[in-house]
This record gives sequence, C-alpha cells and structure tokens, in this order.
Amino acid sequence: ALLNMKATVIAAFFGVLFICTYAAKEATKKAKKAKLYVPQIDCDVKAGKIINPEFIAKCPPGCQDVKYRVYGTDIYASFSSVCSAAIHSGVIDNAGGKILVQKVAGHSGYRGSFSNGVRSLSLPRWRESFLVSEGKPRKGVTYPSILEYSSSKSTAVKPGNCSNYVNVSIGDAVHKEYQTSPVLTPATQLSTTTSILVTTTKESLAAMPKPSTTSGTTRTTTAAAAVKARLGLHRVRDTAFRGTSTSISNRNIFQLNTCIQHQEPIATFQRAAGSPVHLTMETDLWKPGLSLFDTGFSSKEEFNPKPLESISQGNSNCKVDLSFLMDGSWSIGKRRFQLQKQFLSNIAQTLGIGSTGPLMGIVQYGDDPSTEFNLKTYANSKDLRIAIEKIPQKGGLSNVGKALSFVNKNFFSDANGNRGGAPNVVVVMVDGWPTDRVEEASRLARESGINIFFVTVEAAAESEKQNVIEPNFVDKAVCRTNGFYSINVPSWFSLHKVVQPLVKRVCDTGQLVCSKTCLNSADIGFVIDGSSSVGTSNFRTVLQFVANISKEFEISDTDTRIGAVQYTYEQRLEFSFDKYRTKQDVLSAIKRINYWSGGTSTGAAISYASEQLFSKSKPNKRKIMILITDGRSYDDVRVPAMEAHQNGVIAYSVGVAWAAQDELEAIATDPDREHSFFVDEFDNLYRFVNQLIQNICTEFNSQPWN
Repeated sequence: ALLNMKATVIAAFFGVLFICTYAAKEATKKAKKAKLYVPQIDCDVKAGKIINPEFIAKCPPGCQDVKYRVYGTDIYASFSSVCSAAIHSGVIDNAGGKILVQKVAGHSGYRGSFSNGVRSLSLPRWRESFLVSEGKPRKGVTYPSILEYSSSKSTAVKPGNCSNYVNVSIGDAVHKEYQTSPVLTPATQLSTTTSILVTTTKESLAAMPKPSTTSGTTRTTTAAAAVKARLGLHRVRDTAFRGTSTSISNRNIFQLNTCIQHQEPIATFQRAAGSPVHLTMETDLWKPGLSLFDTGFSSKEEFNPKPLESISQGNSNCKVDLSFLMDGSWSIGKRRFQLQKQFLSNIAQTLGIGSTGPLMGIVQYGDDPSTEFNLKTYANSKDLRIAIEKIPQKGGLSNVGKALSFVNKNFFSDANGNRGGAPNVVVVMVDGWPTDRVEEASRLARESGINIFFVTVEAAAESEKQNVIEPNFVDKAVCRTNGFYSINVPSWFSLHKVVQPLVKRVCDTGQLVCSKTCLNSADIGFVIDGSSSVGTSNFRTVLQFVANISKEFEISDTDTRIGAVQYTYEQRLEFSFDKYRTKQDVLSAIKRINYWSGGTSTGAAISYASEQLFSKSKPNKRKIMILITDGRSYDDVRVPAMEAHQNGVIAYSVGVAWAAQDELEAIATDPDREHSFFVDEFDNLYRFVNQLIQNICTEFNSQPWN
C-alpha cells in the first residue's frame, strides 16, 4: 500500500510537471507570436526617414507610381521610396506585401534602370543606402513593431484626407501619431492598435542615436538614280544600312503628398574625394571599331518572331518612344525598299508595341522628310505592321541631316504622343551615305536628349569615299562613338539578322546616355567673390569647392557646360560656357583663376553674369548660377537676383563667415532652404558639395524638361 501511494505521488508530481512545462512552452510561443507585428508604411515613405537600421514592414497596394521616386538599382539611395524600390527590385509587386529593409553605407553613385514597371533614376553619391529583400526575419534579429521616423523639422498637417495625423508637442521634440492597423501574423489574434511615428527637430536629432551601417548583287537603277549618280553624291548600292540613334528625356512629375513631409534630414558629409564620382551611366560594353558581327551577336542569327499578342499593353521592360528614319531615296531601289519595310515590320513585332511599352513612329526621308505615322497612331504591333506594309517609296536624294532636323523639331511632341517619361530614340537607316551634312543636325538633336542610332547598309568602298560629303558621318551623328549606337550591315539581304540585336540595344535604357539627366543638361555659371576679406588661402579653398562641384558633371559641348565670373567692385569673365569642352580643361581653367582682391558688389556681379554668361546659354539647357560670397554686398542684390530669376536662372547662394543671411535668401531661387547654404568658415565648404548637387538633381527630376 505504501509503495502504491509513493507511485501515485510520483506520477502526480510528473503529471503536474509536464502540465506546467507544456503551459510554459505554450505561453512562450504566444509571447513570441505576440511580438510578430509588422508595421505598415505608406508608398511615399523614404528609407532615410526611418531611423531603424533594419526592419520588416508591410507595403500597401499601388506603389508602382512615377510619383514615388527611386534612385539606384539593387542597392538604393535612402532618398528613395522604400516600397517603390521593393517593386523595382522584384521583391513585391504592385499589390504590396511584406519586405525586409537593411540600411548600408552610402555609395559614390547609383545607376538608374527600368525594372518591373518602375523607372529608377541615377544619382551622385548619397550618404546612406539600403537593400530590400523578402520580408522574412533573419535568425537572431529582433525587429521593431513600431518604426521610428526622423525629420529636420515638423510640418503642419494640411486639410484633406489627413485626419489620421495628430501633432503632439512634447518638449523639444514633436511626436506625430499615425493611426494604422499593424499587420498581424496568422497565429495572432490581437486587436488593432495605434502606432506612434516619432519626428524630431534638428536639435533633438543630434541627441538621437544613429543607426549603424555596413557597407552584292548589282542593283537595278532607275532614271532618277542615274541623275543621282551623275551628281557624284550618292551611288546606287546593293546594300547599305546604318544604325539610327535614340534619345531619352526624363520628365517625371514630382507630386507632393499633402499628408507627408518630404524634406530630408540635414546631412553631414565627409570631405569630397579627389577623384570624381563615377556613375555607371555609360559602360564600355561596346568597343570602338567593332562591327555588329564582333559584338557578341552571331552572323548566323536568324530572326525568330514572337507570336502576336492580343493584349496591347506592350513590353513594359522596353518603355521607349521610338522614331525610325527610313531611307526612301531612289538609290535604294524598289526591292531593297521592300526589304527595309520587312525589317521595320519585324522590329515592330519583336519590340511588342503597346501603351505601357515601346511606341513607334516612322519618318520617311528623300529630298524632304515626312511623317508616315507618329507615336500615338498605332498602339499594337499588328496594326503597325499592316501600316508599314502600305508605305509607298518617296524617292529623291538621301538628305539625312534634313530628316534629323525635322524629327528634332517636330516628332517628339506631346501632340504626336511623346510620353515625356520614356526615352526618345531615333534609328536612322541609310543606304550608302547621306547626300547632305548630318553633324550639326545631330548635335542639336542630342542636346534635346535624343539618342541617335545609325544602321548603315554597305558602307562606301575606298574608290567611292571621294563622293561622301561628310567623312565619318556616323561618328559625328551617333550618341556615343563606342560602337553601341551604330550597326553596319554588309547587305540589305542580311538585314533580318540585326533585328534582335537592335531591339536589345534600344531597349537597354540604362545605356541610353544621351538622355537628359541632371548631370549632363545644364549651363552652370559660378559667380565667385574675390574681395579682400576672402584672402589668398581661402580663395584657393573656394576654387577647390568650385572644382569639386564641376567634376561631378558630364562636361562637353553638348552636355553640361561650365562658366565662371570673379567679382570685387568690378567684374571679370574668367571663362565662358563655350570656352572649354572637356572636364579636364574646365578643372585646369578653374585652377588657373587668379585672386583679384577688392570690394564686394554682389548685385552688380549678378547682373554681369546674367549678361555675359546666361544670355548666351543654349535654349535647351538649364541655367544654374552658384554664387559664393563671404560678406554683405555694398550694393542691392534683390533687383538683379529677381531679374535673373525671371530670365530662367536657377540661383544657388553659398555664404561663408560674414555673409548676410537676408541677402543669401534674396539671391537664391525659391524655396530658399533648398537653394541657399551657409558655413561659418571656408574649410567647411566641402560639406555642401554633395548636398548642392543632390538638390540640383532633385529639382531636375521633379520638373518636366524635354
């Protein structure tokens, strides 16, 4: 009996122990599950706004929108929309979903690209980056259920659909409560709670801990062709084909969400490195001198058309506005003209024409160019191919230069279906060689942001080169002379072999470097204070500041141009926009500027720069003035600055030491806080190099500019 009693007690003890252990495990599971809150963020939330170095968040549907800006590819600048970057990287789609975000160190350049329906932009160096991956927690990492947000200043809530926001002042900080429903895991059944997003003023930012980061056959000739031959301008050829050029414009419209503050925190930058920023905007994949058949495409490659699709949305991975200049001259002959039409038909089918993909129009040239149809005439490949088959031959000479000028002035307009946010691309097809000059017309087209490709069929033989009006006309016309923008085909009967290679190139928007960017489409004039208060040593520091800014831009006669004025009581034009055409020449010219010394008449200097620099700026360039001064002006700056603003000059003011804040704000374009800067001493000027360039790029990308 005693043994039975002991056995019963032991059994009861282990039973109670088992129950307690099981209950403890279940409680632990529930406790762990209760922590699996996933905070929801809005589409316009930028990674730089969130203090947490690593977090999991839930993105809402609808973030695949041009107004949510993304900078970079694979690794993104913290100035980017988190959710839009997640879509661009392929982690989620436009339906939203959970993502894992990891902050990493800033990079010296971010490459723009088009991926998953999102166009990301290129950007010079930025202070912080982030990676996006599938929203699964990493082992050993605790993720916050409430995200901490930071801002340089609080903003009042505007009326409208913003009732979920409440600003609450607590000491020096400003707390913003945002009513949101956190995303719960299936295992949790907890009620909806309120998340609190914290914003701080600049004063409280300093005390806040920063997140850690890591880092032939003979051709039949017609009577007209015989006339052409007698002119000695253009021979009747069996096959000649030139690659056309393409261009891109970036006119994304920046839209503010009235419920969200968009100003980035004020950043502290490291001293700029001596070497320039290298953006991966132009790669050397296409080597000079290589023909089509040396660039990785097989000469035996046959056209393999894709089946036509009933849906006319198009290939979203190739969103370009494309114009083909087809050769309608008599030299091409009827048979080869038919081969050219078949080539364009195959191009249309391979591209996948549609409203969210590529759009294609055709201009035929001879003596004079004419539009066969524009970008908005046909919205699918089937209808476009039928229309191409019906195009009659114009005849005449091969006036390619006149055709390029026509396209630049008339084709890429809103009325003709230009979409603004898509690259503008022109592909010029040439039989032999042009009968007019192309260099000037091509230069103007490139300056308008048009990427020009040439497809030439059978180039001039040695005995015929004396008849070519403009030697090396292809290199003078295309966007870049690295082989990417030109294709030479030995015969019209081989034209079908280049369909796939050409389509691949025009759709590679990352290499369409003639497209306008913030780094290649401005006339930048520096107005430099050379007064006695600056001093020789500090003046050299100012010149280094000017050089550090200049070297971040793509400088040439068709890209960004640099000019400089130095002033005291008087003014001196150090060099004009058209003086130097390479970056090295510009940097050398800056280094050679001699310190003047004298008084400080800033107002007169602004007027002088307007007359001597910006009045001679090209009409398709953004006019940017960067004025550096260390003191109050002896004359009025407001009227000269206002006149400059009215003439389209975007003015940035940089003040040092004794510079007057009211004058800096009067000189700067509105809003002042984005266009005026102040440092207490010259040695700190370098801190604003990155911020100034970033502001220039942000302003460029937020406004339509074609």
